[in-house]
Amino acid sequence: MTTPSAQIETIRSLSSFHRTKLVFLAAAFVSFLLSVSLWFLVDREIGLFVGLWVPAIHSLGTLVLTGEES
Repeated sequence: MTTPSAQIETIRSLSSFHRTKLVFLAAAFVSFLLSVSLWFLVDREIGLFVGLWVPAIHSLGTLVLTGEES
């Protein structure tokens, strides 16, 4: 198992493209977790609304990152 400082160093060693990609993936994952929590604990309609953020975040990430590697 790696230490937190080793994980932070691994993230710092990533290129800016990969760090940006990681931010979008993390945001989509958090949105998904929030959506599931709202679906079961609060209201299904609110959970569904927040669930729609996941593909929107992925689409925004694709738009922002397109052409970055070339």
